[in-house]
Amino acid sequence: MISFKQIIAQKIAKSVNLDENEIENYIEIPPNTDMGDYSFPCFKLAKTLKKSPQDIANDIKEKIELDENISEVKIIGGYLNFFVNKAVLVKSVLQEINQKQEKYGDSNIGNGKNIVIDYSHPNIAKPFHIGHLRSTVIGQALYNTYEFLGYNVKGLNYLGDYGTQFGKMIEGYKRWGNEYDIEKEPINQMMEIYVRINELCKEDENVLEECRNNFKKLEDGDAYCVELWKKFRDLSLKEFQKIYEILGGRFDSWDGEAYIAPKVPEILKILEQTGKLQISEGAKIIDLEEQKMPPCMIEKSNGSSTYAARDLAAIKYRAEEYDYDKSIYITSYEQNLHFKQVFETAKLLGLDEKYTNGLEHVSFGMVLLPTGKMSTREGNVVKLENLLNESVQRALEIIEEKNQNLEDKEDIAQKVGIGAVIFNDLSSGRIKDEIFDWDKILNFQGETGPYIQYIYVRTNSVIEKAGYVPTLEEVDFNLLTDKESLKVISNLYEFGNVLKSVVEKNEPSILARYLINLSQSYSNFYNENKIITEDKALTDSRLFLTKAVGTVLKTGCGLLGIKMPNKM
Repeated sequence: MISFKQIIAQKIAKSVNLDENEIENYIEIPPNTDMGDYSFPCFKLAKTLKKSPQDIANDIKEKIELDENISEVKIIGGYLNFFVNKAVLVKSVLQEINQKQEKYGDSNIGNGKNIVIDYSHPNIAKPFHIGHLRSTVIGQALYNTYEFLGYNVKGLNYLGDYGTQFGKMIEGYKRWGNEYDIEKEPINQMMEIYVRINELCKEDENVLEECRNNFKKLEDGDAYCVELWKKFRDLSLKEFQKIYEILGGRFDSWDGEAYIAPKVPEILKILEQTGKLQISEGAKIIDLEEQKMPPCMIEKSNGSSTYAARDLAAIKYRAEEYDYDKSIYITSYEQNLHFKQVFETAKLLGLDEKYTNGLEHVSFGMVLLPTGKMSTREGNVVKLENLLNESVQRALEIIEEKNQNLEDKEDIAQKVGIGAVIFNDLSSGRIKDEIFDWDKILNFQGETGPYIQYIYVRTNSVIEKAGYVPTLEEVDFNLLTDKESLKVISNLYEFGNVLKSVVEKNEPSILARYLINLSQSYSNFYNENKIITEDKALTDSRLFLTKAVGTVLKTGCGLLGIKMPNKM
């Protein structure tokens, strides 16, 4: 597809004898289309050329030759504004969509590059709650988008299947195991044990010490502790799979902390050889005072490994196993300091700089209840399975109210209900805290998942009513140069750039917001233009555009992990 930015950059670069790539990075999209389709801020060159932005704009304008791609150039203040040939824009976009269909927007920018994404990572023996939703859906959206752009992606579910909490679970099961049927209701029963043992630990320091000793025994391979741990893990994974089937989560590795733990001694040995490993109150630490951070604890005073030590072992293992160019960790912002410490300490492991430079913590805000933050220890959580089921049920009630005779209501409600939850999570910047609000999530008229699905269904119904989809050869591109049509076309044109921006910033909300904008622009187009008219040429052109919008909405939502119903 034609890159108008590149064409404009070439024209400017030629006229001022500067690097076109640098010029292209400066080119903007004006806030108002009346000002142009692209804008170049000439003040960016004022220091280099030692002229005023106005003079630079005048000089460049005089040297630029208009062609079939650029129809007009205007100077507004110190900006050089470019108007593209609308018929060429329309033709370029629709030809590309017609050729690529559901692959429209893909790229080869990721060819030969390896991306590792560590996401979801629920804790064994604890409920898969609403707090895990963000890591899961952000991770899956990034996985899908990186893969769509040609990267070789590995999704890792680094399960929380190790640590002191298992010492607590083992102690609780020792004391009260015969009171619970963990085979029948695994997560609920194990959570009750966990909450109960935590309460006892608060009351009795000796019990907490027993829990710590249990974890040390687990690390040392004690048969009883290992057997219990395997039981907790297997039962938990079966329950987690139910959630992943609903959300569409997929992983290339399920190796958790327990898999990495045996590799920790090698990390200790490497750090000892650097001379940086210190003893502090019986624990082994890396001093990070020079980096203005607290020390990174590698081993506890009782000899147990730490979360940081296992993360360091995982970094080394993943560098060797996956030869990654980028290794992304998707967790809440509460772990910002932890990852800063770990990434800094990783520089001591003797790895190629490629691997330490490729480490990236993609943080996100918390999902909050109206009453505040959740806590597994206190038993104050919203289980994700319950939330998803409730969303589907609420969607079904809305559908029955609006369209009682609709076929396959249950399947549609599933797609709408689950899509609503996913989109709500991805629609705002990931770093923001989110308060769960049902009225907002399932609003078919707001900036929501159901709204995008509704617009997609509308494109289908228009095509179904017409009874055919025209061929590209039947489209008169000049008939799609009105304001509403061009707004839709311009949105479609930007799809590939939006996807590149998603992976550059690891921010799925960029795609979510794009899909809202595309849906709204099509809605305006639909409201202002009769699609099926007595003029076949006009009908064909508008039908083709409608089909193109449906294609891109479905592709974009698919990348976010949202399935599209054909009817609503």
